[in-house]
Order: sequence, then structure tokens, then C-alpha cells
Amino acid sequence: MSGIRRPWSDKTPLLGTLKEQQRTSPASSSPFFVEMSSTATATATAAPRRSIYLGVDVGTGSARAGLFDESGKLLGSASSPIQIWKEGDCIEQSSTDIWHAICAAVKSACSLANVSGDEVTGMGFAATCSLVAVDADGNPVTVSWSGDSRRNVIVWMDHRAVKQAEKINSSNSPVLQYCGGALFPEMEPPKLLWVKENLPESWSMVFRWMDLSDWLSYRATGDDTRSLCTTVCKWTYLGHAHMQEMNKKDSRNMETCGWDDDFWEEIGLGDLVDGHHAKIGMLLGELGLVAGTPVGTSLIDAHAGGVGIMESVPELGSEAKENDKEAICHRMALICGTSTCHMAVSRSKLFIPGVWGPFWSAMIPEYWLTEGGQSATGASLDYIIENHAASPRLANRAASLKISVFELLNSTIKTMIDELKSPFLAALTEHIHVLPDFHGNRSPIADPKSKGIIFGLTLDTSEKHLALLYLATVQGIAYGTRHIVEHCNAHGHKIDTLLACGGLSKNSLYIQEHADILGYPIVLPRESKSVLLGAAILGAVASKKYRSLTEAMKALNAAGQVIHPSKDPKVKKYHDAKYRIFRELYEQQLSQRSIMAQALE
Repeated sequence: MSGIRRPWSDKTPLLGTLKEQQRTSPASSSPFFVEMSSTATATATAAPRRSIYLGVDVGTGSARAGLFDESGKLLGSASSPIQIWKEGDCIEQSSTDIWHAICAAVKSACSLANVSGDEVTGMGFAATCSLVAVDADGNPVTVSWSGDSRRNVIVWMDHRAVKQAEKINSSNSPVLQYCGGALFPEMEPPKLLWVKENLPESWSMVFRWMDLSDWLSYRATGDDTRSLCTTVCKWTYLGHAHMQEMNKKDSRNMETCGWDDDFWEEIGLGDLVDGHHAKIGMLLGELGLVAGTPVGTSLIDAHAGGVGIMESVPELGSEAKENDKEAICHRMALICGTSTCHMAVSRSKLFIPGVWGPFWSAMIPEYWLTEGGQSATGASLDYIIENHAASPRLANRAASLKISVFELLNSTIKTMIDELKSPFLAALTEHIHVLPDFHGNRSPIADPKSKGIIFGLTLDTSEKHLALLYLATVQGIAYGTRHIVEHCNAHGHKIDTLLACGGLSKNSLYIQEHADILGYPIVLPRESKSVLLGAAILGAVASKKYRSLTEAMKALNAAGQVIHPSKDPKVKKYHDAKYRIFRELYEQQLSQRSIMAQALE
């Protein structure tokens, strides 16, 4: 368990400097309504306000807030830790604790940026695709074996529902084709089925099941409108069916189209169909306004990262601009954090086995989203480093030098090139190969039972050995990304440029190895906090500053450094060889799994 515990209070204001105002919205009567500064209280003689947009991003370990100006420049940001419980495959959090962390981060960000609450003209939320349970009064309902009511959030990376996912996937429902052919335990239906089968009392108490980002919008406004992003990507809602129905002038079934009721009945969750799907979301919307500061409908954090980065490319020539709608289809966004999400869009729907989607308008309106992913990237690197014998010595030395452990490892690796007479940096791992499936394989194999493999271990416990193991793990993660990109391109995508954001994108060695292994340039955005920017862009659109999300993205996204792959043919030959071994490691695992299964028959 990590993080801090906060006293419960549901009246904590989101913005520090607020003005009392009349409320006409039904949301004002909600026990969850949070006062926001009004955009209508300025007098005719007052000086024009700055257009400042607030983005809030709730990650796995912290809540972050960032304020951006009209050009997309970051004015100030802050973060606050979130409490987390980890017990085996069960990983839980508290929605109350998350809200307090958000409030602390927003107030700190406003202070650092010298921005008052009434200067914020629009805001948006992004969060992990964790599952929140609340009762009819909005109070938390436990989803934990412990019975602790604070623990009402099943975290995205929780893998308790592996068996439930297998059961659902055996249904062969048509909706599964929009999830790469199978649901993963990290999606919401398996988690819901687990709660129903294992915590019947909690199941009967829950009035709303919500994705975390939707709960944040609800908590801030009292509006229960769900995001098309969350319901399409994590709940099997068919957004394209909703849009088709919406375009019919005589449509009378807006609240139900898009949900496949037969699917929910077949998997044993038919009671969620009752009341026009009220417990999981009746209505959906792109962007909504509330009294006071406009709040954009939320996005999953990775999808907000896509909004904050997909237009962060160098200036296009006039000819390229004419094909602008197609140009974005050649890009893939890497949202690199605890896990990595691989986001690509297309004009037509592409069904790709083992890769989530196609999801209609789930990230960029009127584009189909393909979503690949690696469940543990940053988490895998942390695991490799923290569980090595040299880890304490390395951490102490990094602290004394006032640099990060990653910076020290990168520096150590560079010194080893001459010492070991290696022809180039990547060749240092000639005898070490890593399959980084420590938390299963999300895509393109879609095997939650896959395990991590380290080939080439010795009795060496030195810091230099740890540096080599770290480098091999970075390469293993990059080979996984290469596998996803190749698989997507083989099924209709035309990806040739990657854009990266998130914590790992700040690691120069990590990004260069990815560029070399994929053979494509990687663009880093001007503003590294792209998820926060994506959330802020939602607020900018909600404030009606921009006519569309795409227009806001082009105005607020900006390119930074471009990392090009090595031109040395020896580097390419080396990585092609290691990539072949990487692919063989999984095949060997399947063979070994079969041998052991037969032995236990």
C-alpha cells in the first residue's frame, strides 16, 4: 500500500478561488456538485480575461493538474499522490481519496501558475480506465474482499477477472469483433461479472458503475452523461450504431441503441440492461456545458494523450495540408507510462485480431480508433531495477549525484561501449533477451496468461549487470511495440511516424532504442505533459473557443524534438536478429505451457 490517506469530505471545492452565483442547472442540487467559477459574472467594464484551460489527469499513482494558455503552452502543473491497495491480482483505490488528490493538485497548479480560479475558461478530465462503484446517494460501495467501503475502485491493471474474461470470450458475441476478438481482464464487463459472482451484497448496493474519468465529470458537475470514449473502448458500447441511430429523424430509441442486450444477457449481466442501462450509462455525449466553468466530457487518459499529441508534427507543406485528413492516419501515438497504449486512427474500420477496436469516434471524432497496448512497461522497468541485488547501491549513488536512477543507468551503459569494445550501444545485450510480458500480453497476442522471460542470466550482481538487464528490457518493450505496429500495418494501417509522450518518453535511451528498432522517426511534443494538454483541450472546446476538437488540437498541439532511427545497417541487422529471438521466446513459452498441461492431466 502506498500514497497518503485523507479525511473524508465531499464538499472540497475543485478551484481555490470561487464566486457565489445563482445556479439554474439541476446539477446544483446534487450532493456531488462542486462550485466552479462563473464565466458570466464579469462586468462590461472589466478587462478581458485570459483564456486559460485546465487539464486534470488521474494516473495510477497520482493526480495531476496543468494550466495551459491559448497556444497550448504549459503555465504550471502539480501532482498529488493517490493511495493504492495491492493484494495479489486485486488492485484497488478510493474515489474519495482520488478527488482530494485532484483538489490538492489543482490548487497547487493555480498557485504555481499565478492563476485564479475565475480565470479558468474551460476544463477537462482524463483518467485511467478504472471501475468506480457508488450507491444511490453517490457514496462509495466496496469492491474489495476486505469490505472496506473506501476501496470502491477496481484499478485498470487489476487482473482478478481472468476467468470471467475467458467465460465472456466463449460467448462468441458479435460485439467481441470490436475488441480484437476478445475482451481483456482489464476491461469493465469481466470486472463487473467478478463483483456479481463474488461480492453479491456490493452488487445489490451499487446504483452507478462508472469509468473513473466519467465519475470525475459527474463528481464535478452532477451530470451523469457518459463519455463515448469510455463506453465504446471499455464497455462494448457500439458508438457507430449510436451515431447511425442519431442521424435518423424518426429515432425514438436513443438511450438504448449501441448496447447489445443479448450480449449482457448471455454473459450473466442481464440485470444491467434494466432501466435503459441506467447503471452503466443511458446517454452519451461528445462535450457538455454546465453552469459556471464549462467542463468537457472526459476521456480515458491514454486517449487524452492522443488528443494532446496527434497533431504535434512539424509544419506541413501546402500539398500535405490538402491531404490532412489522411495524414493523421499515418501516425501512431505512444502513451508511455506504467503501461503503454498505442493509438492509431483510420477513416475506415479495420478489424485487427488481438488489437482493441475499431472504436468509432472514441478519440478523434469521425475516425475509427485502433488501440494496441502493453500492460506493463514502466512497471516492468521498475520491477527489473528494484529486484536486482545492485538496486540499493545504484539508488544511493543516484541520490548522491542528484540524478534519477534511469539517468545513472543510461550513463553507465554509455561508458560500457568502449570498455566492452562493443560496435554500438545496442550490441551490449548480445547475450541477454527479455520478453517483458510480466503482466500478460495485451496485444497483439491478447494472452493475459503470458509470462515474462529473461534469457541469459548469470551470477553477476554488479551495477553494470543491472545496466545491461535494464537495456535488454527497454529493447524487449520496443520489440513489443514493433510487433504491434507490424501487425496493425499488415491489417490495413499505414503507420510510418510515431509520437511519444508520458514519463518514459523523457528517457532518451528509451526513445532512441524504439526509433532504431521500429525504423521510424519518433516525434516528441513541445509540451511533454500531453495527457494534461489533451484534457485541457476538451475544456477549450467546451468553452466554445474552438468549433471542433480537431481545430483545437491543431491550435494547441506543437512539435518538439524529432528522434530519427540509426542509419547504420549493422544496427538494423542486429535488431532484426534480436526481434526474431523475441518472437521465438513466446512460441517456446506456448510449447512449454502445453508440455506442463499434458503432464498435469
